[in-house]
Amino acid sequence: ICSAPYSAVYTTKQPRVYCSRCKKPQLTCYCSHLQPFSSALRFVILMHPFESKRSIATGRMAHLSLPNSILYEGLDFSTHRGVKAILKDPQNFCAVLSPKHGSTNLSVLSPEKRRALFPLDKTLTLFVIDGTWAQARRMIRLSRNLHRLPMVCFTPETPSRFLVRQQPEEHFLSTIEAIHTCISLLSPQPADSLLVPFAHMVNQQVEFEMANAALR
Repeated sequence: ICSAPYSAVYTTKQPRVYCSRCKKPQLTCYCSHLQPFSSALRFVILMHPFESKRSIATGRMAHLSLPNSILYEGLDFSTHRGVKAILKDPQNFCAVLSPKHGSTNLSVLSPEKRRALFPLDKTLTLFVIDGTWAQARRMIRLSRNLHRLPMVCFTPETPSRFLVRQQPEEHFLSTIEAIHTCISLLSPQPADSLLVPFAHMVNQQVEFEMANAALR
């Protein structure tokens, strides 16, 4: 992990060395800003293969911040051994975070009604699809074992802070922002620390773009 000023990243000529954890160039590694915490909710992040190659993807960042989370890469999880094991585990109550029509909107429910949606004696396990919206729709369509699960969604209170990646709609959020919102709605635990590395990465990228613009 490197603590060099961000401006040095693009002015120093040297081979890029990548962090083995966050997969970013080591000079822009955000691992020192991670603040892991144990969430009462369990998240299973299903990441599109193309998303895993993006340097500013946030699904892996969320996974690194949540020790009890799981991350799998792929397109069709219908026969995925790990996903099948999670679905079969009687200790889990599984649901999919999805804005599709028919999803239960957690934002319009009282805290009591939200709690009543899920059995208290099971671990609420949320599947989160990580990719562009077109990729996510295809992944859900292909993964037939997710079709029978209940779906939940929420209404964001503020626009996405992912200033360096355009969302298709104003109310769409990045993966880590969506997970943060779910924790805020479904758990009494404070979850703001989840967004610390996210804010750091966005600020870095904004600084880089401003520096590039100044050179044009």
